[in-house]
Parts: sequence; C-alpha cells; structure tokens
Amino acid sequence: MERGVRDERTPRFPVAAPVAQFALVGVLALAIVALATYVASSRIGEREAIADARTTALVRAQSRVEPVVTDGLLSGDPAAVAAVDRVVRASVLDRSLVRVKLWTGDGTIVYSDEPRLVGDRYPLEADERTALAAGRIEAGVSDLSARENRFERDQGKLLEVYLPVRTPSGERLLFEAYFRYGTVTSSGDRIWRSFAPITLGALVVLELIQIPIAWSLARRLRDRQREREALLRKALDASDAERRRIAGDLHDGVVQDLAGVAYSLAGAARQPSLPPDTAASLERSASDVRASIRGLRSLLTEIYPPDLAAEGLASALADLLTGVEARGLTTELRYGLPGPGPSPATAALLYRSGQEALRNVVSHARASRVTVTVAANGTGTVLEVADDGAGFDPAVLATSATHGHVGLRGVTDLVRGTGGDIEVLSAPGSGTTVRVTVPS
Repeated sequence: MERGVRDERTPRFPVAAPVAQFALVGVLALAIVALATYVASSRIGEREAIADARTTALVRAQSRVEPVVTDGLLSGDPAAVAAVDRVVRASVLDRSLVRVKLWTGDGTIVYSDEPRLVGDRYPLEADERTALAAGRIEAGVSDLSARENRFERDQGKLLEVYLPVRTPSGERLLFEAYFRYGTVTSSGDRIWRSFAPITLGALVVLELIQIPIAWSLARRLRDRQREREALLRKALDASDAERRRIAGDLHDGVVQDLAGVAYSLAGAARQPSLPPDTAASLERSASDVRASIRGLRSLLTEIYPPDLAAEGLASALADLLTGVEARGLTTELRYGLPGPGPSPATAALLYRSGQEALRNVVSHARASRVTVTVAANGTGTVLEVADDGAGFDPAVLATSATHGHVGLRGVTDLVRGTGGDIEVLSAPGSGTTVRVTVPS
C-alpha cells in the first residue's frame, strides 16, 4: 500500500529525505564514473605501456644488440657470447627490462643474461615461431609457469616482447625481452591521475549545482502537496456543511411532519366511534408512516454522520450497522479502543471509511454477515470491515469500477493524506476485508 505523511491537518512532505536520496544517487553516479574512468584509463595505459615496451625492445634489439651479434654466437663461442653480454648489461637491461634471451629457430637459447639458461632447448610457441618467420614484433604476458621462465618467477608478473634479429650471415635469431608488468599498471595510474581531476571535478561541481535545484524542487513539491491537501480539506468541509444542512432540513422538516402525521393517525385510530375496519386501516397507516420515519432516519445517518464528539465513534458505527441490518444482513461491532477514543478528526475519517466500506458490502458483496472491528495497533487506530460475501480479484480496483469501489478509492486519498493506509484483502469466493489504518 502507498504511504503518505503523518499529520492529520497539515501533512508533512519532508524535503531533506528526497534531497538526500538525490545526493546519494549523485555520489553513486560519481563512484560509477570514477570506476569506469579508472578501468578505461587502465586499459589505455596498458595499451600505451605495451606499445612503449614494443618500441623499447625494437630500438634496443636493432640498434644495440644486433650490431654485436656474430655467427660465433650460434656455436657458443665464448667471445661472441661475452660481446653480447657486455652490451646487454650496459645498455639494454634497466629497472623495467629485466631479462633478455636470444633463441635459434629450433628453440635453443644461445644467449641470456641468466647464464644458466644458455644452451637449454625448449620448443617455441606458435606466435614466437610466427614472429621469427614473418619478421614481426609481438608482445604478451609471460607464462612464468613454463620451465624456460623458472628464473624469472621471483620478478612477479612480466610482459615479454619478442622480435627477430639477424646474424651477419643472415640467419634469424629471436630476441626476447622481459619487462616488469608494473610499468603497464603505472602507466594506467598516470593516465588516471591525469583525467580523474577533470572528470570527477566536473561531476562534483555538477552535483553541487544540482543539490540546491533539487532542494528547491522538493520544496515546491511539498508546497503543492500542502495546497492539494488544503483544497481537499476545504472541499470535504464544504461537502460536510452541505450534508449537514440537508440532514438538518430533513430532520427538522419532513421527519417531524411525518412524526406528527403518525401521531395523528394513531390517535384517530383509537377513537371509539370509528368502525373497526377504519380504525385498523388508520393503525396500519400510522405504522407505515413510522416505518418511513425510521427509513428516513437511517438515510440521515448515511447523508451526514452523527455528532461524533458527543456520541462517540462506537455509537456512530452502531447506527451505520443498524441501517445494514435493515437490509437483511447480520452485523457485529467489535469496539476495542480504550479511554475516550480517537480524536474528532480521526473518528470522522474512520467513520467515513467504514460508511463507504459498508455501502459496498450492501450494494455489491452479496454477503449475509459483516463485522466491523475497531482497535489500537500501537501507532494508531485500525478499522476493519469484513464480510462473508462473494469476494473479487483486488486487481480490478486499478482498472475497473465493476465492483463498486470508486467511493472507497476516493476515501483512500483522505487516508493517505493523514499518513494512513487502506488495504483491501479479497479473493473470489472468500469475502472481502477492508482494513483502514490511521496514525494517532
């Protein structure tokens, strides 16, 4: 059920709560954008770092290593190996490039700055063979679980770049360089730090601009809500005044006139000089007039409620049930409120709700019994009108007036305006319960 605000005369429309929700959504959006920016920056940084590693490996392989590579390296000539080692250690290795290997096409490592690898033979991967054969430069995350990488495992995650270099005789060797993967993540962090202040700063400024606007809109909505409730109250007060006038005119006019007629007819029927048939006819007429008076008084109860402040809610509901009993239904009132009962405003709202619910029972429920229960629930007052009628599918309330609950939907606006609830519980063949909860 929908919930309104909790004030009987001037409903509150809290401004801080929706504005706080708006701000929270803004903070959530800011976090999402920050995360998306970080992910995008990381990917851009990764691509940039890999491109830088490829460029670094290409420049150092072709400008520093390839010039000192000789054919003696293929046969393991110590002088040839030493010449390459001097260049690698002096001008190739640095804090980011931590390992160099030179492979032949059959998978033999002819040089590495890790001497224990020299002379080992391992099968080349497909992309390594392709790079060697096609003369391309390739890069990828190193598989440190491979046996040829066992001496790099203490370096953490590595990025390997490989490309071919040539010996003086034209034979291709695979130059493989291993870079710390931290250079990739640091590049992403650098890009993130470059973009984050601009992106997030703009969003923060936008959020700070929007919060006052949201506060103003919420205040306007609150004011419109108050105006709507005030207009509704004025309309109800005008309706009550008109009902009171009509009920007063009927009570002081027609009902009193009929009472006088009934008294006159009854008095005339007791005249000893009248024939028995005439006296009986006058008595029947007096009885019919008295029945009409009772019907009119029941109608007056429906047109305008009795003085709840003087008679109390229990008495007013009992009068309503008297009219229901006249329609042939069995009724029961269970009134469990302690002390003086609810305030006049709450009593009037509960009375109107019960009146509309009972009107629907009489008109549409095809019930034989109806029970009205009034009790306190700790936070307010609950009125239940339960019947044993045919019931219906509550879903029809949203789209159809077939079951006659249009008036009840009108009362719902009043109940919501005070912060209360109206709940309709029903199912075909299971009767209907209308539960109205009004806060204290």
